[in-house]
Amino acid sequence: MARLSREHPGRAQPGRPASRTTGRTALVTGGSRGLGLLLARELAERGCRVMLCARDPDELSRAQRRLAADGAEVASVACDLNQLQAPQQVMAAVHERFGPLELLVNNAGIIQVGPFDALREQDFRQAMETMLFTPLRLTRAALPDLRRADDGTVVNITSVGGRIPAPHLLPYVAAKFAATGLSQGLRAELAESGVSVTTAIPGLMRTGSHTAARFHGRPAAEYSWFAAAASLPLLSMDAGRAARAIIRAADRGRPEVVLTPAAWIGSRVQGLAPATTTRMLTLAARLLPRSGTTPRHDVQGAEAARTAPLPSWITILGDRAGDRFGEPRADT
Repeated sequence: MARLSREHPGRAQPGRPASRTTGRTALVTGGSRGLGLLLARELAERGCRVMLCARDPDELSRAQRRLAADGAEVASVACDLNQLQAPQQVMAAVHERFGPLELLVNNAGIIQVGPFDALREQDFRQAMETMLFTPLRLTRAALPDLRRADDGTVVNITSVGGRIPAPHLLPYVAAKFAATGLSQGLRAELAESGVSVTTAIPGLMRTGSHTAARFHGRPAAEYSWFAAAASLPLLSMDAGRAARAIIRAADRGRPEVVLTPAAWIGSRVQGLAPATTTRMLTLAARLLPRSGTTPRHDVQGAEAARTAPLPSWITILGDRAGDRFGEPRADT
């Protein structure tokens, strides 16, 4: 990996517009691996001072060392963002290390895969806490800093799952639909105060997330279809390219960025012909695995991979991405 550039001024130069993502103090949640780590790298390459936040201290330490080794000015804070006091704890860490926050990236998430019959209410509550209430609380805590900043910015990582109700992903879908609505509403309400909100709506990306996802019902069967979809080139996109596109959109103050042609087409079809989309999703649901007579719950993808009837070559691109971006390894 090339050394990170340190020659990025953070404010406007004469005759040039200010940059929202250059030389800023940034906080990236879910920043220890996957897309979050790549977003942190993109910001570091723009000369940002980056605070990483995630739950696992060991993963955070590894991510911090990787970025620091390439010249990033980076720190980290380990905490469970679902705890009510977490936003104040995180903001205190940012202030102590870097000063006022100027750029917030709400990226933390959880993927739960399985048929509705195998999912529990607690799975939906966990998804909503992680992907709706956590960014809500963190944005509230960050707003005093963001309003005082020149061009304060919020980037909310949602999903095409927040536009299209994909089957066997209902907790994720419900939370992402809510997060997309929150993000778009914040854009409208905060614009007057100078705070820009960008909603990122990616499709499937090759981050290795299939090994970290949680599977319900028949985990090996669910893992097989999800891992294939998250790894094959025609269905997923390179995560590094996605991270660059998201940061460019935030830098330009765009309200929304939709990533992957499939996500763009799916979003448009859903908006223009919802009945057609529903029929297509109904057919897809019929092709996916049933829950089984004794459904299992909350099996991590790295474990489900051991018994999944899936040739390793199908997930090779996703597995390589996971190795690069710090996801759990699937030892099949």
